[in-house]
Amino acid sequence: MIELIGAGKDYPTPQGGAVPALKNINLQIREGEFLGIAGKNASGKTTLARLLNGLLLPTRGRVMVSGMDTRSRQCRMEIRRKVAMVFQNPENQIVNPVVEEEIAFGPENLNLPAGEVRRRVDEVLELLQLTEFRKHAPHLLSGGQKQRVAIASALAMQPDVLVLDEPTSMLDAWCRKELMTYLLTLNRRRGMTTVLITHNMEDLAEADRLVVMDEGKIISDTPPWEVFGRDSLPGMLRPPDISRLVRQLNERGGSLDPRITVRRELVDALCW
Repeated sequence: MIELIGAGKDYPTPQGGAVPALKNINLQIREGEFLGIAGKNASGKTTLARLLNGLLLPTRGRVMVSGMDTRSRQCRMEIRRKVAMVFQNPENQIVNPVVEEEIAFGPENLNLPAGEVRRRVDEVLELLQLTEFRKHAPHLLSGGQKQRVAIASALAMQPDVLVLDEPTSMLDAWCRKELMTYLLTLNRRRGMTTVLITHNMEDLAEADRLVVMDEGKIISDTPPWEVFGRDSLPGMLRPPDISRLVRQLNERGGSLDPRITVRRELVDALCW
């Protein structure tokens, strides 16, 4: 689906030099998986996210999307159609005064027939439970609702991959939980390949794989539970409370499966 081969990215300095933000990244993102990417601030997460659909081009190495090189001008529009981005602040993406107009904006720019645009808008509004807000002004919605509008706008383009860069960082606990439920539903029931970039390990408990970054490098690529069970993590990264509880119980004589990362799994294990 997406492959990074020895990818590196430098940013220029005022003195005329360059600072490496990414160093020799080798990564495969598989069709249908939920991939989490975590790391402390300035670890290279956002730079990596923007390489995935050609918003940034690698200084070294290659980024391939379904066999297309992001450096190819001829392929760039098709790559961005296949790989949709949702950023940290939805207000930076929303440009229309009405929710349904915002969602229709992308498909209309593809010169699709009006009926197809309407079908896509209706579909994603229902999928993300936004139908009742279709005539609302986006700026009047809650933070979680705005983020769902941004995701709906991306999904209306019918991408193969959805990349989300810190989508829960500006949300309260309830909105964060609600948004993660929608993302997991998209992945598990719709097969949407999902890449979630965050420093909040709670959001990544149900990912298929968890890539941990530090100082522009990938330092780990394993199932989440393996990362959560380590004695130390870089920066401010902190294992989810459930993983910490499982570990503490096992250290006191318990025999719980260390792969337990979410509450319902722990409840099931304790009840049996």
